[in-house]
Amino acid sequence: MRAGLAVLCLASLSTGAWAFLAPRSFYADFPGAGRTWVSLLPPFNEHLTTDVGGFYLAFALLFGWAAITLARSLLSALLTAYVISSVLHLGYHLAHLDGYSALDKVGQTLTFAVLIAIALAVLVLSVRRPAGLRRR
Repeated sequence: MRAGLAVLCLASLSTGAWAFLAPRSFYADFPGAGRTWVSLLPPFNEHLTTDVGGFYLAFALLFGWAAITLARSLLSALLTAYVISSVLHLGYHLAHLDGYSALDKVGQTLTFAVLIAIALAVLVLSVRRPAGLRRR
């Protein structure tokens, strides 16, 4: 569970920090390595981009806290909220793939799907963990 939470924390932290601290670069260059997923959905909006960064940074904090405490109520609320948000985010991107290369269509969709699958797996594990490992 902690490994899955760590992956979700790091993904949220890297996305959030980049979007919040360097919104123009995030818009132009995300996810990096020569790929440009965000700029294909113009126009650039600094306010919206920094808000998204703050949103991901907040998720990163909560994923870190959940990884340390394994508090059941935190895990349930956090992972459910993250899955809802991520599925809605994925839905938007699936409906707006025009202009993306085949590699970017697959890469973007798989990125969302893998993070959603990790969140769902951790949620299932948190519900099924033995009584001795349960925390409030």
